[in-house]
Amino acid sequence: MSYAMSALIQLTQAGEVVVKARGMAIGRAVDVAEIVTKRLGNGQFRVKDIGINTEVVGEGAEMRNVSSIEIVVGK
Repeated sequence: MSYAMSALIQLTQAGEVVVKARGMAIGRAVDVAEIVTKRLGNGQFRVKDIGINTEVVGEGAEMRNVSSIEIVVGK
């Protein structure tokens, strides 16, 4: 909920916010975007764009792929 409140404050000041997450935190980023648009925003804000990607993390034998997401929320 603290992430959602922070995003809401940013939205009221800037008009747009990008919620980013990697790996296991992707679900939390989606929850923040949904809370801001559906519950806290009173219909003022909407999801403008969603980008998904795979990032390579680590070096040598410890290289692995990690999923990431960027959700743009604005007016």
